[in-house]
Amino acid sequence: MRYISTRHGSQGEPAPLGFEDIMLAGLARDGGLYLPAEWPQFSKAEIAAMKGLGYTELAFRIMRPFVGDTFDEATFRRLIAEAYASFETPDVAPVKPLGDSGLHLMELFHGPTLAFKDVALQLLGRMLDHTLTARNRHATIVGATSGDTGSAAIEAVRDRKTIDIFMLFPHGRVSEVQRRQMTTVLAPNVHNIAIQGTFDDCQDLAKACFNDLAFRDRHALTAVNSINFARVMAQIVYYFWAALKLGAPDRPVAFTVPSGNFGNVYAGYAAKQMGLPVSHFVVGANSNDILARFFETGVMTMSEVVPTYSPSMDIQVSSNFERLLFDLYDRNGVTLADAMTAFRSTGTLKVGANALAGVRQLFDAGRVDEPATLAAIADCYRCFGETIDPHTAVGYAVAQQHRRDTSVPMVVLATAHPAKFPDAVEKATGERPKLPARLGDLMDRAERLDGLPNDVEALKAMIDERRATSQAPVRAKVRS
Repeated sequence: MRYISTRHGSQGEPAPLGFEDIMLAGLARDGGLYLPAEWPQFSKAEIAAMKGLGYTELAFRIMRPFVGDTFDEATFRRLIAEAYASFETPDVAPVKPLGDSGLHLMELFHGPTLAFKDVALQLLGRMLDHTLTARNRHATIVGATSGDTGSAAIEAVRDRKTIDIFMLFPHGRVSEVQRRQMTTVLAPNVHNIAIQGTFDDCQDLAKACFNDLAFRDRHALTAVNSINFARVMAQIVYYFWAALKLGAPDRPVAFTVPSGNFGNVYAGYAAKQMGLPVSHFVVGANSNDILARFFETGVMTMSEVVPTYSPSMDIQVSSNFERLLFDLYDRNGVTLADAMTAFRSTGTLKVGANALAGVRQLFDAGRVDEPATLAAIADCYRCFGETIDPHTAVGYAVAQQHRRDTSVPMVVLATAHPAKFPDAVEKATGERPKLPARLGDLMDRAERLDGLPNDVEALKAMIDERRATSQAPVRAKVRS
């Protein structure tokens, strides 16, 4: 398996890379995102042979073609087993029917930090640590989070001697539970930074660090955001898992994905490219609806980010969408690089009518505002006895608006535990969800974090300073 950048050819013709190199790099040096030069393929018979497998064995079979010889079989199996041993259920991603509605919830929040990001990051942290240890190297993670990636990444790499992690989050724009899951980890290799700005600002700061090649090389920067294809790879597995539970490969399945950065739904698209019989995807958006507007009009136009009950989706620049655009631009990296440069300059990107028609065959999209989000939480609780978080509620509402064929099972990805967003859930249902016992004292734990303006030079100076010492100094407690 070889990997290329979505902007391949825009800065010469670099040779395709193997999995280990793209995992450590995260973002391509030309500013693009890595993806396979060709997708591995599974036949109908091969998919049928996966029926009845446990999650860890299914994960091994789906991901093995992507990693090549980076890990021997025994090592890769061990890393997968260790990653999912940290989940509260051996199913990892239980699939629950919602009565006889034809809707199903796939619960992706049974990992250590109660969000779907754990599914990929518990594995990615172990793969990075194993590789860096073998190479006798140290890496520095610079990441941005709209709420859940940060805590999942921190949990995956805390106390690891091979890695320091600098996690940027928008000050005042994540829930208190989300913030505390990051800031109460006092490990010396963990550095939480509240940025005065939006998630898009945090994401731009992280990318700016990677695009400063001297700085990038000095600190051996790597990424744990879904710009790192290793994250997408691990997320592909649960699409196969759900589809097999619901009759694949003999019947198609549809998926609805609440989406901000497009990485989660792109993993489903990858599964489709690999042979999984997916009838269509529905992309759920909140009031920050740039993706919904694109699928309606073929035009991406940035607007102001507004805070919502579903903060992990409060995004206007969906990084992973570039991977889908790569296919819409006929995998022409030069043309796409020019289009992305123009998009960041003008705030607008448009695809042709033929490309839009093609993408609409597979994708629908819808938006849900704040009152409708609360109404969806209440409706799911009243009709099915299931308490869902605001992000899942967006998916639940949009799924019902865009079902094409009621005979096809529709899987709604439940992306976070409702207790991560207790205020919204209580407002909708009248009942306040409780955190699991292992997190019962979260609100009483000491916090540690730094604040910075939206200034890449200030960020780089902090990273230089912290990496110059073997252990970060204890810093003052700061509340959002």
